Amino acid sequence: MFTPEDIQQLESRGISLETAQQQMESFKNGFPSLDIIAPASTKKGGGILKPTKAEQEHYIEVWNNYLQEGHTVEKFVPASGAASRMFKDLFAYLENGVETPFIEEFLAHKDYFAFGPALDGKSGQEAVRYLLEDMHYGQLPKGLLLFHSYRDGARTPAEEHMVEGALYAASKGVVHLHFTVSHDHLPLFRQHIADKLAKYEAKYGVHYDVTFSEQMPSTDTLAANPDGTPFRTADGKLLFRPGGHGALIHNLNEQDADIVFIKNIDNVVPDKFKKDTVRWKQVLAGVLVEYLQTHDTDRPTRVCGVVKNTGEPGGGPFIVREADGSTSYQILESSQIADPALMAQSTHFNPVDLVCALKDKDGNRFNLPDYVDPATGFISHKSKDGKELLALELPGLWNGAMAKWNTIFVEVPVSTFNPVKTVNDLLRVQHQ
Repeated sequence: MFTPEDIQQLESRGISLETAQQQMESFKNGFPSLDIIAPASTKKGGGILKPTKAEQEHYIEVWNNYLQEGHTVEKFVPASGAASRMFKDLFAYLENGVETPFIEEFLAHKDYFAFGPALDGKSGQEAVRYLLEDMHYGQLPKGLLLFHSYRDGARTPAEEHMVEGALYAASKGVVHLHFTVSHDHLPLFRQHIADKLAKYEAKYGVHYDVTFSEQMPSTDTLAANPDGTPFRTADGKLLFRPGGHGALIHNLNEQDADIVFIKNIDNVVPDKFKKDTVRWKQVLAGVLVEYLQTHDTDRPTRVCGVVKNTGEPGGGPFIVREADGSTSYQILESSQIADPALMAQSTHFNPVDLVCALKDKDGNRFNLPDYVDPATGFISHKSKDGKELLALELPGLWNGAMAKWNTIFVEVPVSTFNPVKTVNDLLRVQHQ
């Protein structure tokens, strides 16, 4: 199946022949269905904790005490995605000139965006072209776009994560913040953070330790033809594709922190709406710390904030029966659920709101790839140069990549979930 030239190509990416062969087997055999018992819920025995006000205060106290002990705490922010999907409607408008309701809303409220002042005096396609091309918003990463307006200047999502870190993850005055970024955007991120460090260190009285990593080439996956054979480009070479956010389990595995908060780059709000976010991050972290203090754990542990299902896309919390008959709590995507009725019954979903413990009671780091369930990947249909192909997605970071972790679900208010999937989402009151 693989030629000597193929093997050289694999080796150059750090991918073993065995791994490549396993990937091709996955295309042929697919992935087994999970034995889902039921969606998790807040009912008795349903698997989702719903802390009372008194319990919330207790967990916040537990967390604040933990911070005073000098443990290493980190915010881990997946930030490698480009913002191009945010602007797909604007790109279409540049091509066809059709003012859809989406475009009408954008143009009518362009002054409400944090980047609005740069569009003064421009209208219609001129304004959109200036934003996407002259300001490079069509190519920049989402983390470096202006999201929120303040009197002292607009902020990017990267800055908002710096602020959040100071508000709930500062241990002994140090905020450890890690961004996973694409190779092309790394210099931009480094410069942006360097430009902002002094401002936020002075404002919040903390020191920032900001680090970056890139998705490893060895986590890319092969593409296949519809018949399961390796897909090849016009010059006969194998085609590799990013393996999805599940590849970041290797980046996470490199972090030397006791407790790690994981949250997507675009789920941020201005300061006036941060109160709920900070409170519930402290609650989740307190739940985790108390669990660690009262249990002997032999595997990584995560506490997952879940919100009531409001129709937003995202993985849901479920109770699953394992092969040995035991049960576990899992976050599942719709692609992992064979019965659509089960997804319809789900009352909650996970907005990527996790607090994780990566070390055992003696302070030794777990090797996180050991706790991935390789049978929880999935196959999607894509195309390249007009040819259909099959793409292999690795077990997702908060799905199969953490399948063998201890998992605790906690209901958090929907006010803590404010993603920006399209540019007009920035017009929502939560981002104004």
